[in-house]
Amino acid sequence: MRIKSLTARVLLLTTIWSTVALVVIGLLISTLYRKSAERGFQDLLRAQLYNVINSVTIGDQGALSGSPQLGDLRFAQPKTGWYWVVEPLGTYTAPPLVSPSLGSVSIPVPSVLEAPFDKNYERYYQVTDASGNRIQVAETEVVLDTDGRAARFRVTGNVDVVEDDVRNFSHSLYLALAGFGVGSLIVNALAILYGLKPLDKARAALERIRAGESEQLKGEFPREILPLANEVNALIDSNRRIVERARMQVGNLAHSLKTPIAVLLNEARVLERSHGDLVRSQAEAMQGQVQSYLNRARIAAQRESVLARTDAEPAMERLVRVMRRLNVDKEFELTVAPPHIAVAMEQQDLEEVVGNLLENAARFASTKVRLSVAEAPGELKGAEGSGRRHWVELVVEDDGPGLEPDQIREALKRGKRLDESKPGTGLGLSIVTEISNEYQGRLELSRGEWQGLKARLILPGITKDVA
Repeated sequence: MRIKSLTARVLLLTTIWSTVALVVIGLLISTLYRKSAERGFQDLLRAQLYNVINSVTIGDQGALSGSPQLGDLRFAQPKTGWYWVVEPLGTYTAPPLVSPSLGSVSIPVPSVLEAPFDKNYERYYQVTDASGNRIQVAETEVVLDTDGRAARFRVTGNVDVVEDDVRNFSHSLYLALAGFGVGSLIVNALAILYGLKPLDKARAALERIRAGESEQLKGEFPREILPLANEVNALIDSNRRIVERARMQVGNLAHSLKTPIAVLLNEARVLERSHGDLVRSQAEAMQGQVQSYLNRARIAAQRESVLARTDAEPAMERLVRVMRRLNVDKEFELTVAPPHIAVAMEQQDLEEVVGNLLENAARFASTKVRLSVAEAPGELKGAEGSGRRHWVELVVEDDGPGLEPDQIREALKRGKRLDESKPGTGLGLSIVTEISNEYQGRLELSRGEWQGLKARLILPGITKDVA
């Protein structure tokens, strides 16, 4: 799964790296300590071996004599794994000397091929004694007198001592590294959160702009982010100027065309009926076309602007209130959920599209019309597709006769009127379609639960997720 948060990415990478690094360091230190402990253990056995050698001699009767004092009580306690043994070699025969801890038990001795002597004529190997102790043996052979009489010397130590030492050290080491790691992760997290806090402030400022609560990125930003904030503010100012210029030009054009069209309509009244009706119908069609294209030009100039925002509930309440006054014989229902829902459209555009739908519904309804506004379910895409936006669903239903599928296709055509007995120019639904498409929304017509026409309008909503 892709992580979208920059803070989460940095924290995750830092946590993974710190964990891997501490584990590797712990294993490396533990391995080095084990090797050092084993080397120290072997050096201890070697020192004790030569202490035994220096303590043993051949007496006048040819017997081995001596009482090595190695300063370790374990050599006097049975079954400890700490022993020393002195055995005569060759034709020289004499009773061997053994430590009190060994007693009458013998130590297994591997062949020279299995454990050869080194250049100092010493060899070290591990065996298991009769008590089940795993012991390390240090062995050498020494000539004791001028007659060439020699003896084999062996000193052993319990390997569990090394294992216990390494185990205790590793336990303390891992606890220390774990504490250090947790502390480091906390410090790193605080440092990252503190370092990325300006980005979070910039994100919050963008959310306020998107929500219509602010018109610029406000706040103190570090020099790494300040140029970006300045450029965004400059872009917003430029966009605002473009929108205002487009509105002014559209207004000027509308004003310049309004008078000639009004003159044509007035002149049509004094002409003969056939010619007058023709001129009037064409002038009205021209008026609708001009207004439609002027709206499209204005919408295109400010589409995708972060400043376009209209709160749905008050706008819809005004429209429904007007429709109730104009259609006292019809019942109008309004539902807005959640109440704070907002649409990313200019208020006049939103009121025009919904007003057209309500006007059509009131024209054909028998007794009632319903308008509902809600967040669109799931991730939807508009006419041009934008998977990063939230969408608002506006539904207008009536209890009139409704339309068949082929009639729906005809109704969406510009200037097409299915019922000539009803007043209107036939431009309402096509205007709704054009305006919603310009905002990357869409209009869908179908039969509603009251068996009348159901108009479902999908429009872009306001979201705080600007990432």
